[in-house]
Amino acid sequence: MSGSPYFDQPLAPVRPRMFHSTVAKVVWTLVPVVTLGLCAAVPFVVAAVKGVVKPWLAVGYVVGEIAVFVAATALDPDPDSGNPLTGFVLMVLIITSATHTALLDNERISIGK
Repeated sequence: MSGSPYFDQPLAPVRPRMFHSTVAKVVWTLVPVVTLGLCAAVPFVVAAVKGVVKPWLAVGYVVGEIAVFVAATALDPDPDSGNPLTGFVLMVLIITSATHTALLDNERISIGK
């Protein structure tokens, strides 16, 4: 049976998975929310180590998280001023990173994979 193209083709490579269960997906998605954005990049660093995403995506998230915290501090260095812009910027970081974490195993998204 060596002449059949069905038997001579190599098996399709299996892409590594970030989540092995629904519970794991929920826990990883809650990491940026529970830590108030301080660990927003952690799921992406873990995904890069597992081979789920390219390392440049994890580096981009680390740099972006640092930039958001620096910008939030620069926008309102006085914690007693009551400026809502700082909280809004941090909420955008939390929501964005939680959403992107939930989409790490989505087959329709190919950016960074």
